[in-house]
Amino acid sequence: MTVVSIITPSYNQAAYLEQTINSVLNQDYSNIEYILIDGGSTDNSVEIIKRHANRFAYWVSEKDSGQAEAINKGFAKATGEIIAWLNSDDYYLDGAVSAAVKVFDENPDVVLVYGNMLAVDENGKTFNTLNYKQLSLEDLLCFQIIGQPAVFMRRSALQKTSGLDSTFHFLLDHHLWIQLAQLAGILHVPQTWAAARYHAEAKNRAKAAEFGREAFRILDWAGNDKSLAPILNRVSRRARAAANRVDARYQLDGGQSWSALKAWFRALTIHPPTALARMNILGSILLRLIHLDQLRELILQSRKNRYK
Repeated sequence: MTVVSIITPSYNQAAYLEQTINSVLNQDYSNIEYILIDGGSTDNSVEIIKRHANRFAYWVSEKDSGQAEAINKGFAKATGEIIAWLNSDDYYLDGAVSAAVKVFDENPDVVLVYGNMLAVDENGKTFNTLNYKQLSLEDLLCFQIIGQPAVFMRRSALQKTSGLDSTFHFLLDHHLWIQLAQLAGILHVPQTWAAARYHAEAKNRAKAAEFGREAFRILDWAGNDKSLAPILNRVSRRARAAANRVDARYQLDGGQSWSALKAWFRALTIHPPTALARMNILGSILLRLIHLDQLRELILQSRKNRYK
């Protein structure tokens, strides 16, 4: 039976950690190697971890330099043929691991599989379902994003990459997906496997404006990679526009409305179809600029109400 290694990096998220741990331990797949790397939490995370200590293949609580180092530590300890990581504020849905194993068994040439994902708030209430599509390496270079909690990889392929780059803090997962897609096929599965939690302390909210800078760094990295550069050149305008669109979205989340507007219009001038594909970003920016945030919140609330 295939061993699946799951790594949870943890730091001061005791409010959510128990649900994360239970979502792994309660999977219907029995051959899971669960590894938890805590960065020296000062809340009661370690107490929670110790309650489940006999179910972990390995755990540690010690200071580290951040998420990438913690996950890379877990990668080094993992022995499973399939590997994934699940952040300490996210959780798996029932049957996710067994479903992923089945897909790998049926597709031996695939190195990464990904499902769909729920977006939930701090209370675990679903407010959106993120349905992805089948993506190519070109799509990834154009910042078509995959929901990280719903991703599983072959360890044999992961070992051929440089792992997570600790100089990235926000798009570190996307940077890794590109490396894996260089090696062989990736496959989307139209099933919902995980939930990602969006809350005020999450880095995708707390430091949203920094995402854009990392998108441009990825373009620079790909442009200097001998095997990626020719692929990037084929989609250069689309990729640059997409980086600006990512920047616009996260500048908006970070409260920088004018910077967001400028970034969206840069995307429009570089490659109009890429900008126009996300007119909702422009709409949200304009609502904020004319102080109609309440209308935006009403729209978001109506979306939440569909999940009651």
